[in-house]
Amino acid sequence: MDVTWTPHRFVGGALALDVANSVILRIDPSRRVDRFALPQQMDAFPEAAGEFSADRALFREVTPVAAERRADFLVLREAIDRYFRARADGEDDPHKLADLLGAAAVALRGSGIGSLEAATARSALRLLGDDQISRLKTCRNCGWLFIDRSRNRSRSWCDMTVCGNRVKANRHYRRSRDGGPSAGDAT
Repeated sequence: MDVTWTPHRFVGGALALDVANSVILRIDPSRRVDRFALPQQMDAFPEAAGEFSADRALFREVTPVAAERRADFLVLREAIDRYFRARADGEDDPHKLADLLGAAAVALRGSGIGSLEAATARSALRLLGDDQISRLKTCRNCGWLFIDRSRNRSRSWCDMTVCGNRVKANRHYRRSRDGGPSAGDAT
């Protein structure tokens, strides 16, 4: 499946989270889609990240992952997802942290300074030392990781225009189907 990298695909708030979110519906194995399964999709990601990622100012033009480095990059992506997903759930597992640090070290040692894997590793390491890690959440609709930058930390969805609307539309549909009052009814 061909994908267009749009702003919605970069709602994580950090490049490392956007890379982890390249797996769609990770929480539902029967519907899970890996956007990096096709090499051309992984190759197109750096250009889109330079345009849409929240921390794009922290890295200049990023080069795609070299073919021989893709397996290590995917190990980094999965380590980022496991560690930060655990942190969003309130868990600080030292084994997952060690896996993340090991994968980041491999990415940094084996790649050029302007590569996607180096930028992703640096983004993950920056997130580890940032106070924003306490604002890390998992979308209640799609399972993507994101940094909640709302003033009162009340954000529930990665993107209100996509996941928030889906949840609200589904809720309205169920109420209408079950004969309950719809959102527009006066009470």
